[in-house]
Amino acid sequence: MTIEKPTVAVLGGGSFGTAIANIIAVNGNPTFLWMRDEERAEQAQVVRENANYLPGHKLDDNLTITADLEGVIKACDVVFISVPSKSFRDVTRRLAPLLHDGAIVVSTTKGIEPGSFNLMSQVLEQELDNVKVGVLSGPNFAKEIIQQHLTGSVIASDDPEVVKTVQDILCSSSFRVYSNTDKYGVELAGALKNIYAIVSGLAVTLGCGQNTQAMLLTRSLAEMGRFAQVMGADPMTFLGLAGVGDLILTCSSDLSRNYRVGAAVGRGKTLEEATAELGQVAEGVNTVRTVKQKADELDVYMPLVTGLYGLLFEDSNLEEVIKGLMLGEQNTDVEYSNKTADGK
Repeated sequence: MTIEKPTVAVLGGGSFGTAIANIIAVNGNPTFLWMRDEERAEQAQVVRENANYLPGHKLDDNLTITADLEGVIKACDVVFISVPSKSFRDVTRRLAPLLHDGAIVVSTTKGIEPGSFNLMSQVLEQELDNVKVGVLSGPNFAKEIIQQHLTGSVIASDDPEVVKTVQDILCSSSFRVYSNTDKYGVELAGALKNIYAIVSGLAVTLGCGQNTQAMLLTRSLAEMGRFAQVMGADPMTFLGLAGVGDLILTCSSDLSRNYRVGAAVGRGKTLEEATAELGQVAEGVNTVRTVKQKADELDVYMPLVTGLYGLLFEDSNLEEVIKGLMLGEQNTDVEYSNKTADGK
């Protein structure tokens, strides 16, 4: 049974966490936004604005911003976690003794845990008992969400209650939430597309034309699906909002942090300079390391990942990387058509 107006917490005071929390509050749900920094939380609560990440956007009066994690979690039925992947397990462990049985916990983090190659839903399942887990992902820029631009997202879970609850608390005239049972595929798509956003930002800054950009987008999708199938996800998931939708968005706009990192590298910045200039976490930088290692281990052909890894971490020559991409293996265009699957 879903609760008619559940009390909701969003953990993470960045742009996306703030935008999601505000939507939920606008929809009439008692909502808390948790920030680590007590001073920032107090300021945001008083001025009704997250000045660090979404300046100029007034937060709904139904949203309470606080640094009191224990007080927030004990009052909540649904918890969204919107923190960087490097902090995700630590925050989850802090939650464990505070959650009540049957609580719904939803990850919005688009990253992969280094070393373990765990996705965030797997971290939740490892660290939490007696909760229901979901994943929210899609082509969702926080700035446009809070401005109420028409936006679609995906809630992935094998529990119908999780799907129904998240749809009820998030859906509005400007924000639609679609369902998917392939939790792993939806989450993997959200993490992988960050890599290709860096590639796209780099390509555009270097003056590549529309032909090149179209090729990069479609070959990125092919790499994502190829890798997903080997990892046990459904490659067809990548044809939806969480896959190709998010890929198109992040590979075509400088609102994407990962795109901006690629663009800065294309202008001659070092990776360290590019990330420092950004001032926020770009998950794709860590994801390209992690995926390159896993692709090598599983012998998955991912030339764009390999080329970007060489540029960012091995001081590879750009011209040689591009030459290698163009002279590499020419795979089939659509790798998961019925004919391909049947071997005909």
